[in-house]
Amino acid sequence: MPIEFTSLDAILNHGFDTVIDVRSPAEFAEDHIPGAINLPALSNEQRAEVGTIYKQISAFDGRKIGAGMVIRNVADHIDGPLMEKDGAWRPLVYCWRGGQRSGVFSTLLSEIGWRADTVKGGYTSFRRLVKTSLYDDPLPHRIVLLDGFTGTAKTEILPRLAARGVQVIDLEGLARHRGSLLGGMPGGQPSQKAFETGLATALSKLDPARPVVVEAESSKIGRIAIPASVWAAMLAAPRIVIQAPMVARAAYLATAYREVIEDPEIVTEKLEPLRRLRGHATVDRWVALSAEGALVDLSYALMVDHYDPSYAKSRRIDEREVLTEVSVDTLDDVGQERAADGIAAAVNTW
Repeated sequence: MPIEFTSLDAILNHGFDTVIDVRSPAEFAEDHIPGAINLPALSNEQRAEVGTIYKQISAFDGRKIGAGMVIRNVADHIDGPLMEKDGAWRPLVYCWRGGQRSGVFSTLLSEIGWRADTVKGGYTSFRRLVKTSLYDDPLPHRIVLLDGFTGTAKTEILPRLAARGVQVIDLEGLARHRGSLLGGMPGGQPSQKAFETGLATALSKLDPARPVVVEAESSKIGRIAIPASVWAAMLAAPRIVIQAPMVARAAYLATAYREVIEDPEIVTEKLEPLRRLRGHATVDRWVALSAEGALVDLSYALMVDHYDPSYAKSRRIDEREVLTEVSVDTLDDVGQERAADGIAAAVNTW
């Protein structure tokens, strides 16, 4: 009988040896239960073919042809990655809605002698639990925002706080984006669903009774939207502000964004939307600095002409309680460690 998981914690702590997602590779790539492996019952092409037969010919023919494909694919998985599993192995199998694909797959595994179970409702039941935790229920965690002008190394300070025992969530890391026009990361961003799964999973591991430090962000990080419950908690959260001289911030940005700002073509492409806001002459000057290899000067100019005015405007609109300001003279390793010490002390006394 399929197992019904009634909470996110329950399904994330399922207790099985392996979680098998038997959906197509495309479905798996969009999002999946953390830690699951993909052993497709139908390939992307087969799923499309069966769907077409189901709709255009008959449901019976679609199920019949699909069953043959599933059985052959399961046999390949048994002959391949599952051949090394011993008799004590316990797999948990799921598909989209907990229907035919996972049912056939788990039945064949059970016939071999493995203690296979399925997830009632499949991926859709897991997705419902994630959505409830991030959109429907109020966030139980106490959020503290790590704030400061662009270039104050906020993202790099988060793991230093974690090393000091402070609970943190790295939203930019989960979204794979630094949160600015120049903030794209290699490989691109995950799907919205995959981001939310990562965020819900990270939050589930934290103690709601202790503060959680989150970097101050806008409501979107690249194309990823911050879920409603998390955003509401961030809007109500107090701030810890990092202060550093512009020279130190420019040196930090020139290093952190080097792979982007050292390429004039990338700079031109990414900063093109700012021509209407900042003017053609300003953007042309930024591109020229990149072409000259003057990366610290470019970073300084971006802060003076764009980032700092934008930050100042947003803070006039969005004033929140400031727990403390932590000032450092540099943002190298020594400066970041000093900042982390001050931030951790403030969080631990809140």
